[in-house]
Amino acid sequence: MSQICSHLDHVLVRELPAEVAGCEDCLREGGKWLHLRICLECGHVGCCDDSPARHASAHAHSTGHPIIRSLEPGETWCWCYIDQVVLELDGIRGSTRIPPSPLLA
Repeated sequence: MSQICSHLDHVLVRELPAEVAGCEDCLREGGKWLHLRICLECGHVGCCDDSPARHASAHAHSTGHPIIRSLEPGETWCWCYIDQVVLELDGIRGSTRIPPSPLLA
């Protein structure tokens, strides 16, 4: 397992959206999510690996987009799927208002 991320050139999203409606795929399919993650290459919002459908991971594997960031309040960590490393990235601005998890309702 790598200790550094070699995919920082894939970070194209530098401004977080002000608000999201939830996991894009769960909303489309009628599913439920637990925690939300944003792809830092294209901005796709997917659900975490503790969610039934694991849409953030599915997106990363199907597109090759390597880095996600948590959208959960108070969390600023990122994850690189390829290098399998947690990182904190400078230069990402904003915070995102998210709806409550349907799995916790």
